[in-house]
Amino acid sequence: MFRNILHPNRYQGFNATPPYFEGWYYKLVSKDENSRFAIIPGVYIAPEQKNSHSFIQVFNSEAKAVQFHSFPYQSFQAASDCFEIQIGQNRFTEDQIDLSINDDIGQMNGTLNFDRLNPWPVRLLSPGVMGWFAWMPFMETYHGVVSMDHIIKGTLTSNGVLHDFTGGRGYIEKDRGKQFPSAYIWGQSNHFDQIGISLMVSVAVIPWLGREFAGFIIGFLHNGHLYRFTTYNLSKIIDLSVKDTDFNLVVQNSKYRLTLRGLINEGVNLKAPTFVSMNREINETLNASIDVRLTDKAGGVIYEGQGRHAGLETVGNLAHLIGMLKRS
Repeated sequence: MFRNILHPNRYQGFNATPPYFEGWYYKLVSKDENSRFAIIPGVYIAPEQKNSHSFIQVFNSEAKAVQFHSFPYQSFQAASDCFEIQIGQNRFTEDQIDLSINDDIGQMNGTLNFDRLNPWPVRLLSPGVMGWFAWMPFMETYHGVVSMDHIIKGTLTSNGVLHDFTGGRGYIEKDRGKQFPSAYIWGQSNHFDQIGISLMVSVAVIPWLGREFAGFIIGFLHNGHLYRFTTYNLSKIIDLSVKDTDFNLVVQNSKYRLTLRGLINEGVNLKAPTFVSMNREINETLNASIDVRLTDKAGGVIYEGQGRHAGLETVGNLAHLIGMLKRS
């Protein structure tokens, strides 16, 4: 439904043609920071109807384990006027998840509530993180941020182990489209030395009318203000390098400069969509760290610190991605 573009957290795929995927990413870190999970519900509409299905992917960072729970396509239900999806007996909204998973893959039960959400602002000409690109009907992937940072209340039991998330911090984003970008860097942390600080960064190869460009969305939430560095607001990445163990990125807009250094730790493989199925493997860690330095154009330091328990993915031919940035 076209009007739902102004509500990017909602399900958008009512009239989608295959291949199509839509998934939400709930990052959960307990108050003591010992329990770190990503819960990823979603749906995949395949070119061959028999291969369509819904799913809930559970990433337990502490155990370095992933469980991919597959459900029939018909198990997926979505509200048309709000963000509410259901997969079997499992329900997901912006402020709650209610899990009841018991199958041959594993078990996950419990309810979590989220309070004091910090969504990316939505405006008519810039409906969420995609900016005006959200109105373009031919994008390969659309991204959304439901909440940069919020408080968690509740518990989950995973394979017989109780995890108390009360007082912990969460983050929610989503993706939809045909498939993930061929190459990209994604990172996120909302565990800094002060509560309420959050970073998300995405730099990717973007197909565009038979060509491609390097697009990026970077947001840094600090003291209630969201500093935005994006392709569509004419920010510019002036340096990007990626090695096996770290990445370095410097981006600036007309008022601010953001310098990032991410330290990459060992991750696990999550399933991701392609044009034919959910058969791509993406390595992700929730144990990375990202050093952040935000300054104004005069060089005055607004914030400097390190984000821990960072989610981080460095995927595909990054030399090609970096080369495009250098030529832009």
